[in-house]
Amino acid sequence: MKAIPLAIPDVVLIEPQVFGDERGFFFESFNQAQFEAAVGKPVQFVQDNHSRSVKNVLRGLHYQIQHPQGKLVRVVQGEVFDVAVDLRKSSETFGQWVGEILSAENKRQLWVPEGFAHGFVVLSDTAEFLYKTTDYYAPAYERCILWYDPTLRIQWPDGIQPILSAKDAQGKGLTEAEVFA
Repeated sequence: MKAIPLAIPDVVLIEPQVFGDERGFFFESFNQAQFEAAVGKPVQFVQDNHSRSVKNVLRGLHYQIQHPQGKLVRVVQGEVFDVAVDLRKSSETFGQWVGEILSAENKRQLWVPEGFAHGFVVLSDTAEFLYKTTDYYAPAYERCILWYDPTLRIQWPDGIQPILSAKDAQGKGLTEAEVFA
């Protein structure tokens, strides 16, 4: 496993070592000890989620203001552009974002720690997205930041025509949103 800290160092891109031949491939998708060494702290996952979306579906930017969730995300079918936004007011990178292409082909994973908003847009015809979380889903504390917030200036891929849920369409701008201390 190769761990690559991104422009926001707490967000880590993980590239597995893939063994393949004419029969197919094998890789270790998760190893607790290696993962904790990569992110520099103990992490306990309590929930696994699996979503399927069609092209141009944009989910996010989601976070939980209480019971914040760290997320280890990956794509097992298709391709997405995945984004993490730092919402930790005390952080030097508050209000900054990082984005990466995750796909079934590249097998990359992204660690999005607690204190970040997370979202993705589907680039392929369909995509299946898996993620482990460090806390349980708590709908009463779920919040959403608008995907096109002008303060963030996220550079989403060209040509997307986002398909949003009603909840995501009503997200708040960063300047109005509840954030972490």
